[in-house]
Amino acid sequence: MGRLDGRVAVITGGAQSIGAAFAKGLASEGAKVVIADLSEGHDIVNIITQAGGEAMSVVTDVTDELACQNMVAEAVKEYGRLDILVANAGIWVQLGREDAVSISSDDWDRVMTVNVKGTWLSAKAALPQMVQQEYGKIITLTSTRAIKGGSSMLHYDASKGAIISMTKSLAREWGNKGIRVNAIAPGATDTEFSLAHMDAVQEERRKLTPQTRSIKRAQDAEDLVGTCVFLSSSASDFMTAQTIPVEGGAVFW
Repeated sequence: MGRLDGRVAVITGGAQSIGAAFAKGLASEGAKVVIADLSEGHDIVNIITQAGGEAMSVVTDVTDELACQNMVAEAVKEYGRLDILVANAGIWVQLGREDAVSISSDDWDRVMTVNVKGTWLSAKAALPQMVQQEYGKIITLTSTRAIKGGSSMLHYDASKGAIISMTKSLAREWGNKGIRVNAIAPGATDTEFSLAHMDAVQEERRKLTPQTRSIKRAQDAEDLVGTCVFLSSSASDFMTAQTIPVEGGAVFW
């Protein structure tokens, strides 16, 4: 028996990196998984189904409201319900490192549109179905940079700070309808995608990061899966509006 037997989960940005780890992790606990991503998620679907799970892929642009509504509609059409939304899609690795004066207005708007508006539109699409069921879990993805601050990525840090506030407000607004909303705050996480797009400066920072942690090693996507499963399961039913740092003990708050 899995901890998520009978549950249906949508993971935005689920075709690769952290999102793919979430998709496989929730499926291993019995959830039926919908991978919503700009890219086809068939590779992850195949991994899940070959392991005996159930999964499907829905091409989704989280910045498009109709696409988010379709994402939910397809999940309900295929599996009959929606219990869990992991609002994971976002921009991070693709961003250059620039100080606040050098960031362009276009880059600022792009980050806010994907990271903030995309999270809101995903939740907006999922909430009506969850309210109808009188039960649902929304898990957002913020960052420890939003907690401790940082340099050279003000647009990203501001977007992830907004997600912490959004998580609290959604929890307040929808708690009486049976909806729990919590955030995971990863530290710098090694994925195939991030390692492939790393420049020399980023690689040097990566080597130093473990020394800032209580657990002195690199973080990978699998380190986040247990927290996502916990927040998706009934074990966290009396928990909402919280932000959980999962980053090896570099941040204390």
